[in-house]
Amino acid sequence: MPELPEVEAARKAIEEHCTGKKVRRSVVANDSKVIEGVSPSELESALVGKTIIAALRKGKNLWLRLDSPPFPSFQFGMSGAVYIKGVAVTKYKRSAVSDEDEWPSKFSKVFMELEDGLELSFTDKRRFARVRLLQDPEAVPPISELGPDALLEPLQIEELVNALRKRNTAIKALLLNQSFVSGIGNWIADEVLYQARIHPLQIASRLSREDCESLHRCIEEVIKKAVEVGADSSQYPSNWIFHSREKKSGEAFVDGKRIEFIAAGGRTTAFVPELQKLIGVKSVKGKSNQSRKANPDEEEDDEGSKGEEIEKEKEIKRQPKKGKNKKVGSHRQQKVDASGDNSEEANEKEKPKKKNGKKPLAADKTQPKVVKANRNELKSLDIRAKAQAKESSKKRSGSNEASTQQKKKIRK
Repeated sequence: MPELPEVEAARKAIEEHCTGKKVRRSVVANDSKVIEGVSPSELESALVGKTIIAALRKGKNLWLRLDSPPFPSFQFGMSGAVYIKGVAVTKYKRSAVSDEDEWPSKFSKVFMELEDGLELSFTDKRRFARVRLLQDPEAVPPISELGPDALLEPLQIEELVNALRKRNTAIKALLLNQSFVSGIGNWIADEVLYQARIHPLQIASRLSREDCESLHRCIEEVIKKAVEVGADSSQYPSNWIFHSREKKSGEAFVDGKRIEFIAAGGRTTAFVPELQKLIGVKSVKGKSNQSRKANPDEEEDDEGSKGEEIEKEKEIKRQPKKGKNKKVGSHRQQKVDASGDNSEEANEKEKPKKKNGKKPLAADKTQPKVVKANRNELKSLDIRAKAQAKESSKKRSGSNEASTQQKKKIRK
């Protein structure tokens, strides 16, 4: 997605070519997903007749200051881009609209014609961008929730060291967190960590002072260089991992060293295992992404975490259920086991059978185990019971006979 350098290039182009000019005409797309919280007609009315005083940016958000509020703000999302007719504005490669396409582009969301005839368009191919009309963009989300801008408000080294010590999370995920530092996206985070020789899954709080200093220096160097060349990636240094991060696994190399791809911070992450090593036992596990797409930023959602959940679910399904693979002997063998000396069978719980195709109720674990008696034991119990019954019967008959004789004597 467009990151700080791309949005800064758009801001500079508007500042250079559009400030001080009045908006003569405006056309806003009827797209409620992108145009948020305001109708197209309301936004058009708020722009027409207003003069553009300044173009401002924080992180990956841009807004225009007009001669009176409200002001339009632009959150670039995955493929937002600014076009000025007749002016070359560097854009993120997947935001690009061909010069041969109609003007304004069919992807245009906000079009403005200025008083001198200059035309400006904000486009979004994939509809993840957001355009809002706000009284004070800096005072409300999402801009109010952003951390310090990585270019305009860089953290001092001591501030960065202290902030990292408090964060028990992977460094790549932390850099992507816009409330920590705003403006760093997927490709900048990969580049910064590669240049600083830090593994993307390294726990932030376990980084050494030397690592923190290296990270601080690389954030500044990478962002300043990208902004300096107007976010034109063809002018990025040849030793940047940027140039190979979109290649397939096994075909990606930087300075002759192999690049691997994993999921970190919910995004496809390029790193060089030979140079970026995990330090200490504590690190966040990442999922290898060998079958990655050619475009690491292709999906907006957290493709890494989702992928890990899917894999875990598949693994659970593949595991055999308890008792499923247990071999069951023949009916004859079961009879022999029942009558013979089978200690395992004797100590096993009696399993309830299915009735009318319904699943049997689970046995109550709190109840004592029911031990199966073998045939010899049953026979012995039966003989003993019969003997006791016979003895009891004899006693009763003897008692009855004595009672009868006594009655006869009384009669006499």
